[in-house]
Amino acid sequence: MPPEYLDTRQLEAFVAVISIGSMTGAAKALGKSQPVVTRLIQDLEHELGFPLLHRNGPRIGPTAQGIAFFAEAELFLSGLRTISERARKIESSQAKAIELASIPAIAAGIVPLALQDLPADLFPAHVHVQSIASESVVQAVVARTADVGIASLPLDNPGVDVHWIGEVPCVAVVAAGDPLASREAIRPEDLKGRRLIASANPYRLRMRIDEALAEFSIEPGGVIDSNATYVSLSLARAGLGVAIVESVTLSGLPVADVVVVPLAFHIPFYWGVITATGAPLPSTVQRLIAAIEARANALPHYRRHEHIVSPKGG
Repeated sequence: MPPEYLDTRQLEAFVAVISIGSMTGAAKALGKSQPVVTRLIQDLEHELGFPLLHRNGPRIGPTAQGIAFFAEAELFLSGLRTISERARKIESSQAKAIELASIPAIAAGIVPLALQDLPADLFPAHVHVQSIASESVVQAVVARTADVGIASLPLDNPGVDVHWIGEVPCVAVVAAGDPLASREAIRPEDLKGRRLIASANPYRLRMRIDEALAEFSIEPGGVIDSNATYVSLSLARAGLGVAIVESVTLSGLPVADVVVVPLAFHIPFYWGVITATGAPLPSTVQRLIAAIEARANALPHYRRHEHIVSPKGG
């Protein structure tokens, strides 16, 4: 069984090796010798009870367990860095840093514009924007390593306060030369036999896409799963299929050589702005939340909900 607490030096060594891709590079980045880094990871594997790396001479790569553990280790170290940064701010009485964890759609589409709207005298000395999956957003907010979180639905955790729920419709994105690019709206029957590009997570947006296709008895001609909207947009630009995506990312990250076409049927995308339950909100954080809402209000066909809209939302 793993010990109650893991050594942060071991975690740093492991994250550095995976991020850089070699023991030598990780050792150089950490200012340690290669044997020390190797030993730290070996000790970590021993304490965890499972291998983190495949080793083939000088070539290394993460095991399946190593990939899963990397996400947790990276999230923990990010939170630890935030705590260290805040401690330094407290010591020097500098302006408080802001840690924001968001799903990629809002991180790319709304957050930059909201930060732009903050008055200069309220802009903190340090802002950290994490673009991560909804599950990790909630974890970061509950652990209070993030001041503000933006997660897609479903969202049901007693450790967070939901300030509001935003809704926008999904749209279709196709390459500029696609036959559907000239349509005013794409009907369900237009998707029959076409390869679709869609969100991979079956419990969030993908669930509603699949429900809509089933309602109209649509059988696509294959599916490409994607874990982020901007990846779906690039796949659509390459002519690999019709991307069904939320429309938020497009507001802040326009992509050339693609055409955005409304859907003639409704597939909603929901997200929530969250903070830790009972946590006091500094004025800068409150202003940031207000700026996010103001930018969301400017989105086409945006709707605001005060509470969770459905157990199936997201």
